Amino acid sequence: MDDKDLDILKLMQGNARLTADSLSAEVGLSPAAVQKRLKRLRESGVIQNEIAVLSPQKLGREMTVIVEVTLERESRQHLDAFKQRMRGAPQVQQCYYATGAADFVLIVVTKDIKEYEAFTQEHFFDESNVSRFNSSVVMERVKVSLDIL
Repeated sequence: MDDKDLDILKLMQGNARLTADSLSAEVGLSPAAVQKRLKRLRESGVIQNEIAVLSPQKLGREMTVIVEVTLERESRQHLDAFKQRMRGAPQVQQCYYATGAADFVLIVVTKDIKEYEAFTQEHFFDESNVSRFNSSVVMERVKVSLDIL
């Protein structure tokens, strides 16, 4: 990977809909060269996915909660089971297995407190391996990004 690849990646992470023509004008390569680089970056897994970022508020998902979860038992089987449940929960936007005071940190998006309460009942209270969880309701989304570069 060289500086031209990094320039392409910086532009793509801000707007994945940019055409090869517009990228080529920005990075100083031909559209064909940009297309070849993009193909290589996608095939190698550097570009994992190209997604649309949706507005939670415009879709009625007004409540974001940061949740720290501590498990009772941390065997590989228990960790994998929790990870699988979080992957399948539509309210979980992000899930991180982490070090520190909690085993997992979640970003959960719901329409309201009632939906969040139902989520906690199903995934925390009804789950015997969840020792405790701590919720922090987001007051304002100051910065939301998956940018790396």
